[in-house]
Amino acid sequence: MAMNLPHQIGAISGAALCADAGGASGEAPSSSTVTAVWRAQATSNMGVSMTMNGPETGRVSPSPPLTPPLGLVRPEISLSLAAEALMSAPISTGDVPDREYIAGGNARREAKKNGVPLYVMMPLDSVTWNHTVNRRKAMNASLQALRSAGVEGIMMDVWWGLVEGEKPGEYNWDGYSELLEMAKKHGLKVQAVMSFHQCGGNVGDSCTIPLPKWVVEEINKDHDLAYTDQWGRRNYEYLSLGCDNIPALKGRTPVQCYSDFMRAFSDKFEHLLGDTIVEIQVGMGPAGELRYPSYPEQDGTWRFPGIGAFQCYDKYMLSNLKAAAEAIGKPEWGATGPTDAGNYNNWPEDTNFFKKEGGGWNSSYGQFFLSWYSQMLLNHGERILQSAKSVFESKSVKLSVKVAGIHWHYGTRSHAPELTAGYYNTRFRDGYLPIAQMLARHGAIFNFTCIEMRDHEQPQDALCLPEKLVRQVALATQEARVPLAGENALPRYDEGAHEQILQASALNIDGNSDGREMCAFTYLRMNPDLFQPDNWRRFVDFVKKMREGKEVQRCWEQVERENEHFVHVTRPLVQEAAVALMH
Repeated sequence: MAMNLPHQIGAISGAALCADAGGASGEAPSSSTVTAVWRAQATSNMGVSMTMNGPETGRVSPSPPLTPPLGLVRPEISLSLAAEALMSAPISTGDVPDREYIAGGNARREAKKNGVPLYVMMPLDSVTWNHTVNRRKAMNASLQALRSAGVEGIMMDVWWGLVEGEKPGEYNWDGYSELLEMAKKHGLKVQAVMSFHQCGGNVGDSCTIPLPKWVVEEINKDHDLAYTDQWGRRNYEYLSLGCDNIPALKGRTPVQCYSDFMRAFSDKFEHLLGDTIVEIQVGMGPAGELRYPSYPEQDGTWRFPGIGAFQCYDKYMLSNLKAAAEAIGKPEWGATGPTDAGNYNNWPEDTNFFKKEGGGWNSSYGQFFLSWYSQMLLNHGERILQSAKSVFESKSVKLSVKVAGIHWHYGTRSHAPELTAGYYNTRFRDGYLPIAQMLARHGAIFNFTCIEMRDHEQPQDALCLPEKLVRQVALATQEARVPLAGENALPRYDEGAHEQILQASALNIDGNSDGREMCAFTYLRMNPDLFQPDNWRRFVDFVKKMREGKEVQRCWEQVERENEHFVHVTRPLVQEAAVALMH
């Protein structure tokens, strides 16, 4: 989950998506401004109230009694000759050579060296609406600087809404062709994200890239193609998994559309697969994560650390729920999801469903519903991974899936925010092992976020425990024998966050690592702040430590002394990158 705060992103992602190749900001063409992230639809057919903050009425709940009315919710100069010469080769990193990390799928397997390959996320708007590289000069200087620092590669979003935006089956890869060739020129490897979601509406989304125009047209004809909450609010971030196998998109199912997109990508960039493009991260939900859109920030619907809301009220999800309930002889459980699970910004104890004592989450009904809800998400992941594997199976690339790091209220019994997102993880049940096992069946990497966070840095009243959550996920991937990769959830440039990432990526669980390390780490995100002098110095030190790995025990001061000359000589290039990125 990309939980980076918008004001921290900086100018690189702060402008609207460009409409020209010159790098100036511009509005997206009207033909693409067809999205509505949230729409309140009439709900007479669902028999629900649109009231969000008042008591929940007009429902017969199969779970415990309705929650009573609640009060307020708790609280970037030209290159010098020296720099130009240095940029022709990456920084020396001792005896640590370039290497491919071992993972699942059909990637070429080599003996893994110590150390964790580090990738850097590209700006969300790296490709413009005119299918060119956005801020080309800045991008070129930035990639050169990253490679000089020893960065393994970059991660880029390949937006469905840009590539297949106008007509089904018509793909325009021009901007991505240019960006990929730029990465290849600088010797950077690429993690390509198949982004089947909308950009806009989540934390850190600094531009808007809707779903393809023709997809939105179909949603406008059949609103139930969109995720829906119990109040009838529609979410246009990602198509509802309930319609995965419904031929509702001009005669194709969503899964067929995803598969066709990936096959077109594979055909277009086959010459780069396995050498430049080393990983395909398969988008499976909002923010590209395998989850439901349970905590949308659009229009202030959700605010941290709210518990979120279940997203199973479109007709396709409800039809499946009805069939599941009838199959176990409990038809009364199939008419609706929990009606006393509170609102987006409640806390667990504000609700009858999530409260620790006697909460519906731990009842027979609750166990049925949560098992069904989470299994639907797992089935969705399975379907798309099967398609991805059939496309990339012989292409020498790895597959990965991102799972959100939902750490708030982790210290409660019910783990409500995880439940509404589709992770059936409670004090009494491991919700991450089934995900890891599903990924293992397809040889995919488990990519997890919030790796930089420490428990004591989080709001204690919300029982945020990111370190314990990361440990649980590490244990699950260890048991399932699936590779674990990481990302930071917030943009951090301080040594404390870097040290936490180093410790977490070493996978020293209870003092034992069994030789395991994360197979890769992706750093969020390339922006002007990263190239500020102090941040850049710390980042270069961090990259070197990550490449050396846990077997090399050296203090930060020693690494800083070794990198001091490099940082000084590369300053012109880094200044160029920072200044260009802000224009």
